[in-house]
Amino acid sequence: MRDHVLETQLAPTINNLGYELLGIERLTQGRFRTLVRIYIDHPNGITITDCERVSQQLSSVLDVTDPIASQYTLEISSPGLDRPLFHLEQYPRFCGSRVRVRLNKTLEQRRKFLGILKQVDLEQQQITLVCDEKEYNIAYTLIDHAQLDPTEEDIQALLKARTDALN
Repeated sequence: MRDHVLETQLAPTINNLGYELLGIERLTQGRFRTLVRIYIDHPNGITITDCERVSQQLSSVLDVTDPIASQYTLEISSPGLDRPLFHLEQYPRFCGSRVRVRLNKTLEQRRKFLGILKQVDLEQQQITLVCDEKEYNIAYTLIDHAQLDPTEEDIQALLKARTDALN
């Protein structure tokens, strides 16, 4: 489950540290515990040290503001290759990429889609996804969860680009 209220509270701290807050997931762990997973990014990528730094700062903020009613585990994460997409504004840079989308209601008797993100219309608040050679215009309000689903080719190309950049 996304957590927009917590995002609003924590974004300034994350931004002041030089990172971008991509989004927050709250997941139930057992009966009385919650996992709060915070995704951050940086143009140079994210290291374990970055995650530790953000975790320390956010722990202090959360101790003071105490916005989470239950016991929780705080996890700071890089978005990874299969990065989740939390906000419509994050979608345009991934046009042409393979995306997995789960809807909160059915659209043409489907709730799950795997296809190529063809277009993002920020004004109309919708995406166009090509699945099985058919185009689907999906309102952003219908999207429960979306994430990149890179192919093996995509992963190899990214690894090659990173290797080339290091040389």
